[in-house]
Amino acid sequence: MKAVLQRVKHASVTIEGDEERSIGQGLCILLGVAEQDTEQDACQLARKCAELRIFEDEAGKLNKSALELGLAALVVSNFTLQADTKKGRRPSFIRAAKQPLSQQLYQLFVQELAKAGIAPVKTGEFGAEMQVLLQNDGPVTLVLDTEEWKRAGGKE
Repeated sequence: MKAVLQRVKHASVTIEGDEERSIGQGLCILLGVAEQDTEQDACQLARKCAELRIFEDEAGKLNKSALELGLAALVVSNFTLQADTKKGRRPSFIRAAKQPLSQQLYQLFVQELAKAGIAPVKTGEFGAEMQVLLQNDGPVTLVLDTEEWKRAGGKE
């Protein structure tokens, strides 16, 4: 499972050119589910996103988490994060999880983020055409990959 985690001043997603969902300061998370991902991956990644200390404390150090500061999150499903670009010029998405696994793990990630204490957690619409608009703060952008954690011996 991969997440592109961005610290934002505000973010919104427009779904099918109509409905808009937005947050103020917090996290914008693009989430890509791979075919080998598990419920444990979703839970572990959600906890990590909630607890990562990427917000400044009183001394200007990245020492506070969205959870500690009571900030919101916007989570948008994005299967293209699982693209394989090793060969040719057209990405392959064969590693991306198919339905129903992809949607189940996406929803579990969102639930676990809320259970960790992030509130509110807003979402895009799984499988819909969406446009994401955000103001990255810093900029601070991190890529989290549960497969990398596994290759490192299970350490997150």
